[in-house]
Amino acid sequence: MLPFQLVIRNLSKSYGELPVWDGLNLTLDSGQVYCLMGASGIGKTTLFRILLGLEKPDGGSFSLKPPPGCGLTAVFQEDRLCEAFTPIDNVKLAVGKSLSRRQIAGELCRLLPQESLSRPVSTLSGGMKRRVAIARALLAPSCGILMDEPFTGLDEQTRHLAIGYVKEKAGGRLLVVATHQEEDIEALGGILICPFGQAHVPSSQTPPLPRT
Repeated sequence: MLPFQLVIRNLSKSYGELPVWDGLNLTLDSGQVYCLMGASGIGKTTLFRILLGLEKPDGGSFSLKPPPGCGLTAVFQEDRLCEAFTPIDNVKLAVGKSLSRRQIAGELCRLLPQESLSRPVSTLSGGMKRRVAIARALLAPSCGILMDEPFTGLDEQTRHLAIGYVKEKAGGRLLVVATHQEEDIEALGGILICPFGQAHVPSSQTPPLPRT
């Protein structure tokens, strides 16, 4: 994949008279892992929704350049799975013809018990659903992946398993992870960014200034 950038310029958003942020500027490079930190309600999810085209900003712009037409995939705070479908069917909806059902099953077996792959998602535990959502975002064709608290609900063992899978499958794509967990930053080898204002920063790290 050719190198590219996600460029955000002077982005602003408010809900009625309540401002979320104003004049947000970021330049994020493909092939990097960025960990987005900030207090709850500070606008992390709103930024992701704007980048995915689910909401419109009040001002400013953003662009992926290059390649034109290159899309983003996401892990939302909610799993957003088709509950009546199996894990394989859920992933197949996102990957289309890029992977066969057999290939999808092979990937899911790295995160889930094999017996769960033929069951409706509605019968799976919350942690298992989370892993299906992670696999779906990583396996779908894209040039960037946005993950909003992706490891919520996972125990320590499955958390490490999921993080290892994310690092392997992200490849040369842009990866932006919103998290409250400092250990996620270290485990992912991520670059900490706090673009919304004050945030708790690990003592060993200083957030890099957004490039303008």
